[in-house]
Amino acid sequence: MGLTHLTPSVLAIDAGNSKTDIALIGPDGSVLGTARGGGFHPQVVGVRPALDSLAETVLRAATAAGLDPGAPPYAAHLSACLANADLPVEERELQEAAHARGWGGTTQVLNDTFAILRAGVDDPRGVAVVCGAGINCVGMLPDGRTARFPAIGRISGDWGGGAGLAEEALWFAARAEDGRGEPTALAGTLPAHFGLPTMYALIEALHLGHVPGARRHELTPVLFETASAGDAVARSIVLRQAEEVVALAVVALTRLELLDDEAPVLLGGSVLAARHPLLDNRIAELLAERAPKAVPQVVTAPPVLGAALLGLDRTGAPAEAHTRLRAHYA
Repeated sequence: MGLTHLTPSVLAIDAGNSKTDIALIGPDGSVLGTARGGGFHPQVVGVRPALDSLAETVLRAATAAGLDPGAPPYAAHLSACLANADLPVEERELQEAAHARGWGGTTQVLNDTFAILRAGVDDPRGVAVVCGAGINCVGMLPDGRTARFPAIGRISGDWGGGAGLAEEALWFAARAEDGRGEPTALAGTLPAHFGLPTMYALIEALHLGHVPGARRHELTPVLFETASAGDAVARSIVLRQAEEVVALAVVALTRLELLDDEAPVLLGGSVLAARHPLLDNRIAELLAERAPKAVPQVVTAPPVLGAALLGLDRTGAPAEAHTRLRAHYA
């Protein structure tokens, strides 16, 4: 089946660590079909198996749009924003492999942080900081220039995100209990979350697998609750996270020569979307000091909207198509 005027204009994919959302978008911005699948982990399983895992969800979206799932391409353009596509070389590898599947007439693969940014702005201009399991920041301008960071953990200078905050809280709590560090209520609140009496018991449970390591993320909300109750150590961890968020935003704004212009700074990811007052207020204070013309706002729109808008940008869709698509996800 060749591309026709009935073929969707954009196949949008937002593939995160925990879930994948796919939408087929008409030339007028209408949503023709959607599907949801599991997480995307090319760094664990390899590029080909990771794309194989996307394929089933792509086929369900094509079927929902009334297309023949056995006859790609499904859209004029594939716009895929993928987790773990952290470096440009990884984006290129994934783009080549995705294009070879024939899902779209043309293909663009970007890191999934770009989807958060595009979902939050009317034009592709601004900066986004995403603080979910990890932390990342990107910026873009309408002329195609971008600002970005490797965002692959401590080796690339990153600190924070949900996983990092939980690890930091455990570190301080363990040292408080055994006397190497200053006292903190975290020594009690962290083990209590799992029904355990002491940090030693929690350390043992995590080490032996009685509490699965994957559950460590549950400790991030406990950290924020403990900080809200006034604990000095917990507060210091939260305030450091605010410093990291603002440092990323200011550097990205500077690289794009937006520091002296009014420009949006989009905040996304589970940690920032939770709107913790201590973190929110400190980010606002620091941005007012270091980037006074920045306009911070939390993005709550689904990232697949951003992937779809990036696709409409590439296909030259009219403004009315962008408006219709936004209305669908409002």
